[in-house]
Amino acid sequence: MRFLKIGDVARLSGVGIETIRYYEKEGLLAAPARRPSGYRQYDDAAVQRLQFIRQSKQLGFSLSEIRELLRLWFDANSRCVHVRALAEARLADINQKIDELDAMRQKLAGVLAECQHQAAIVDCPIFDVLGRQTSSTSQ
Repeated sequence: MRFLKIGDVARLSGVGIETIRYYEKEGLLAAPARRPSGYRQYDDAAVQRLQFIRQSKQLGFSLSEIRELLRLWFDANSRCVHVRALAEARLADINQKIDELDAMRQKLAGVLAECQHQAAIVDCPIFDVLGRQTSSTSQ
């Protein structure tokens, strides 16, 4: 078994040193043993776990969801159906965010289409939309 310093683990996993320390503090990565010199001493399993966390984040999972995925990964009684349920929930959230972003894009594109860039600032449709009161606005 080889032992790695934190910089080596960061390079191999694609995760920054401060992020590794943060994951340790959050319990996503076990605190490593220390060498007599005080340096953290990691193994290949830590690199694999960090790669798992990084890939999970790239797919949009939150740290609490990643914690649950890790728990399932190491639980011999877990089934793929449990992991699939988490992934389906994440996909539903992503689709909702895409819909919200698409609505924002359409609204902003519509405002920009109305914009007469040479009009006086008091006639600017962008400010008109931004300053418009809506019934859902709280005062």
